[in-house]
Amino acid sequence: MGAGVMKSGDDGGRRRRRRSRRNQPMSEINVTPFVDVMLVLLIIFMVAAPLLTVGVPVELPETAANALPTDEEEPLAVTITADGTLLIQNTETPEAELIGKLRSIAAERSSDRIFLRADGANAWDRVAQIMGALNAAGFNNIGLVTDIGGPTLTGEDG
Repeated sequence: MGAGVMKSGDDGGRRRRRRSRRNQPMSEINVTPFVDVMLVLLIIFMVAAPLLTVGVPVELPETAANALPTDEEEPLAVTITADGTLLIQNTETPEAELIGKLRSIAAERSSDRIFLRADGANAWDRVAQIMGALNAAGFNNIGLVTDIGGPTLTGEDG
């Protein structure tokens, strides 16, 4: 038996298929498409979020008060529009039925917090009457909703 020398390209009749370096599967994750999709979704949500706010358009008076903290429940809001229309959330309610509807709502809620949104064109006595009705219906924690950035008591704009 003799020892032979094989050529480097000769496998003795057997051919082994070796993958070249560029044909090997890539083991890293390409995050560029992922980042692109996330940025597109972020832009979509940033544009769509302001459109999801539901409310009745009223001109709220501006004050220097801070915003109230939020609860777990969806806040209940009563709105008085410039023409004097009463709305519970977005449902128009006659003044005669306001206390009855609010009492039935108060029986189902765990919180006695309610927000009163009144257009600045309303007279104060009208707002005070509605506040009294809210209190009579069982809501003792009444928050008046205003816009921020109004004048302070010192006369400076906030």
